[in-house]
Amino acid sequence: MKVCFIVSEFFGWGKFGGYGSATRVLATELARRGLEVTVVTPARGAQPQREEIDGVTVLSSPAHALRAQFELLRACGADVYHSQEPSLGTWLAMKAAPESVHLVTCRDTRVQADWLIELRSWILDGSFRTLLTFPYENNPLVKKAVRSADGVFCPNEFSRPIAQRKYGLSATPGFLPTPVHPPGIPVQKADQPTVCFVGRWDRRKRPEIFFELARAFPDVRFIAVGKARTAARTEVLQGRYAEVSNLELLGFVDQFSSDGLQQTLSQSWVLVNTALREGLPRSFLEAAAFKCAILSRVDPEGFASKFGQRVHNDDFSAGLRRLLMNGDWRRRGEEAHAYVSTKYGFEPSITRHLEAYHRYIHRSHG
Repeated sequence: MKVCFIVSEFFGWGKFGGYGSATRVLATELARRGLEVTVVTPARGAQPQREEIDGVTVLSSPAHALRAQFELLRACGADVYHSQEPSLGTWLAMKAAPESVHLVTCRDTRVQADWLIELRSWILDGSFRTLLTFPYENNPLVKKAVRSADGVFCPNEFSRPIAQRKYGLSATPGFLPTPVHPPGIPVQKADQPTVCFVGRWDRRKRPEIFFELARAFPDVRFIAVGKARTAARTEVLQGRYAEVSNLELLGFVDQFSSDGLQQTLSQSWVLVNTALREGLPRSFLEAAAFKCAILSRVDPEGFASKFGQRVHNDDFSAGLRRLLMNGDWRRRGEEAHAYVSTKYGFEPSITRHLEAYHRYIHRSHG
């Protein structure tokens, strides 16, 4: 079987977000099981047009070069084209390979209020190039493509009705979970209270709140994994908080080439998320796999409320105190682990993807 993933990023080239890491985990595991897997993605930086990564063929072209992307999609000759979030690439794939199966996973369905938050953050960051994301994901052709897809899914429960309304679907999208690797190292929580932040250090993510939290809790160890979209902002934040003795700024950690991220999650008691908006972050699922409680302003699927503390009025200090009090973080972390293992377990999630591919190929081609 040939499967082609269409995605806005692939972890390892210029951007290191949830779409890219989720796609890389899924693509490499399917390739390991004998499928012929291709990823088509916009080129970033000095990314080559073609390369092989862990058994997966990654093809790239400039984001604005729609004709080039069309040719790449047609050359794939895949049985299944699976978009990891609706985009113009979804529509192009349908034109390039009309006889193939076309599936869509709506990973982070953004409505108008979400785009306003994104816009304000991009302007403050001076990241105007990122504004190209809006027309690439939001135009009549994309909506038409989603409605024409053979199957539409969401990787979580809460966004299913949102995606149905946004794209005018006659039925609620199915549930197709993102596979989460079980811990590859023993989970050994630190003796000292330890909390971590995993994500980009951009304004929408508001990492300064986490860094200031370290000042307010000198007896707690704080570990920040990530970097900003620009080197200048990364350097500013590193310089501003370098003197906070209980704050470790690890910078970017490649989870596919080292166990640095796993080591951080293994030791941490709590994962802190300070973002203004999120879908269901992959970091929540990965942290839960390591029995971390969640402290977050956003609460997709009630994840923070059930498995940690949901923060109100940005009072992260109060939420952290409640989690550390009487070891409440441990109970919440254990419950998060049980939930993620059941709903997002690695083997069941991969199996559901394979079943979907075979089912839709059978419907399409008998």
